[in-house]
Amino acid sequence: MKKIHCKMFGHKFHVTRKVTYHVKEYTCKNCKKELTTNGNGYLIELTPKFKEINDVLERIYKNRSKKKIEETTPPLIPIGNLLIFSH
Repeated sequence: MKKIHCKMFGHKFHVTRKVTYHVKEYTCKNCKKELTTNGNGYLIELTPKFKEINDVLERIYKNRSKKKIEETTPPLIPIGNLLIFSH
């Protein structure tokens, strides 16, 4: 019955996982069909191969984001009971 609704009215996709800023995974609320974005930005079916690619891509993205934050954070200079932030 749920698949009939999707065939007549179309899927109702919502984001289930944000892999990176541009790559996301989607799931249909009715029929539970899973999609993801490919390298060209098109929606494609989420296969085990693409799920593995998304896992690796997310890990790389998080590591790079963490390194950028550590590099741009200025050191704290303690003076007595005060902390002075350098710009």
